[in-house]
Formats: sequence, structure tokens, C-alpha cells
Amino acid sequence: MLVLGIETSCDETAAAVVRDGREIVSSVIASQIETHKRFGGVVPELASREHLDKIVPIVEEAFARADIRPREIDGIAVTAGPGLVGSLLVGVSYAKAMAFALRKPLVGVNHIEGHVYSVAFENPPVEYPALALVVSGGHSNLFFVPEPGKYKVIARTRDDAAGEAFDKVAKMLGLGYPGGPIIEKLAREGNPKAVKFSVPRMGDGSPDFSFSGLKTAVTKHVRESGLQPVSNGDQPSQAIKDLAASFQSVVVRSLVGTTERVARDCFPKTLIVAGGVACNGALREASRQAAERLGVPVYFPSPHLSTDNAAMIAAAGTVKLQAGERADFDLNADVTLRLQNVDNEEDALRKAKVRYRL
Repeated sequence: MLVLGIETSCDETAAAVVRDGREIVSSVIASQIETHKRFGGVVPELASREHLDKIVPIVEEAFARADIRPREIDGIAVTAGPGLVGSLLVGVSYAKAMAFALRKPLVGVNHIEGHVYSVAFENPPVEYPALALVVSGGHSNLFFVPEPGKYKVIARTRDDAAGEAFDKVAKMLGLGYPGGPIIEKLAREGNPKAVKFSVPRMGDGSPDFSFSGLKTAVTKHVRESGLQPVSNGDQPSQAIKDLAASFQSVVVRSLVGTTERVARDCFPKTLIVAGGVACNGALREASRQAAERLGVPVYFPSPHLSTDNAAMIAAAGTVKLQAGERADFDLNADVTLRLQNVDNEEDALRKAKVRYRL
């Protein structure tokens, strides 16, 4: 089955052709980083305008690289949410028009579910139940996945997502945008124990994530230590490198520590770590160590598949199309789109514990 995937949820215009949900025939991504860099974050109106300019040539290039004609695809999958509404509407409108013109089946895909499927291309098939940590600029979620297409939200961020916290701290330190890669680079030359930050924990005992308080702690440290942000292209000081390492260390410990604690309760057969922040080397290494302690494999997408892309949308869409799912032409963008929960969440967790207990 050949599926065209279209992704325009934020600031990447992407199209891909995927065969049988596991083979990338072509993948094209147009980034808007240079457009938004001077603003220190994504400007929604500018993002949607760029999607309008790029969507047609990007899809055409995906077909050209795949060396197929549009009518040869078996279906179309498009990100329907969550994301920026103007950006989402560009992709959804284009996908509906193409599906109508070609008389091909159409499915809407949850962007976060796409990230879960981003591990499908370069890893062995996922064994279920799985535990999926999805971390990006807009999302920090931990899902129990008893079977394909079924999800229970175990933890979510109550304020800033992990990637968003990286961006805000980088901006605070004068490091530029996007913040994740910059902080990771500086952290390699810093001391992660130089600045004492507490790992955020919920007062009610929930496994939810919270990074707003950590960001405030960084602000307080900068103010009280008299640390000067980088300016005019100067090289970051050792103090900034130490701060970057200390901040990154706490974020990683929060994400991986929570994942490991939850895994000891729900006994997954596979760990998945996906999303833009999954590019972070420290997060990958800590996740590998946690998986080794748990005795299960951990799957990551390649760096180019960690950030927003259309191949993951096509992979998720393939499963839906094969299951007979179809979207009508009244499909619309939904910025609050949630993943489908398992029918009986507690029963699913209980059965998983009994069946997969080691």
C-alpha cells in the first residue's frame, strides 16, 4: 500500500510517500527555522503563509522523488491536529482537495500519534504493550499503548513542554532559536552538577511533567549570580555551559525517571522515545540505560524523523486505512485533538500487568 502523508501542523511543510507503513519511498521537508529565528519562536501567521507557498511544490517533489504519479497512491493521510490552526488548515484543505480529485481514501492523523509511529522505519516491529514518551516543543506526554491505535495518557505536561522549556532558557541566555540543539551542544562542555536544581515533582503524586518551575529556577539563578547572557556573537562563558548542562540534566532525569517508574507498574514490552527532543543525545543515553535496567528494548526515530515530518503521518495513516477508517470531506483542523483512549483504561492496565509481569 502506497500512502501519501502531509504534515503542516507547525513550522515544517512536509510530504512523504510510504509503502506498507514501514518503507519511506520519498520524504520532503521544508523548514521555517530561518523565518522564525529572529522572533525567538514560531509566529503563527507567518507559518501559515509559508505553508500556502510551499505545499504544492513540496507534494510535487515527493511524487517526483518517489517516481510515481499521484493516481498510483492508495490513500492520503494528513495531520488534522493538534497544532496551529492556520497551519493545519493548509494541509487539511490540500489533502481533501487531492483526495476528491483523485478519488482516493483520506484519513486524518493525530500529530502526536504520528510521532509514536516515527519509530516504524528503522527499528524492529513494536511489541505491545508499549510505553511511548513523546517530547517536543509543544508536547510532553507519556502513553501506555496496549495495542496499535489504543492509548492511555499516563502523564502530560501541566505547563511548558520540554522543548518549549529548552527554547525559553536558550532565549533567556541569549543563545538563539531553536534552543534544544544549542543547549545540548553547550552542555557537552559543561558540568551537569554545577548548579543544583531540583527535579520537578507533582505535589499530588501524579506522574505529570512540569518544567515551568525549573525555568523560573534558571531565571533566579541568572539574576542572583549576575550571569550575563551571550550578546553580539560572543562565545558562551563556562558558567553558561555549566548552567546549560545542569538544566538539561534535570529535564532528562525528569523525563526518564518518570518513564522508568511508570514502566515498572505497567510492564511494557517496548519503550518508545519520540518527538523533536528525542534528538537529544543525553536523553537517548539515559533512556537506553533505563531500558537496560527494565530488560526491554527502546526504539528511537532517526534525528531527521524525530522532528515534524510527513513519513510518520503516512505510517500512522496506513494502519488506519488498512483498518478501513475513512475521513469524510468535512474533516477539519482540530487544535485540541486527543488520542483515542482505550475503552476500559483500568482493565487494560490490569490485564497488561498480569500478562506481561516478568
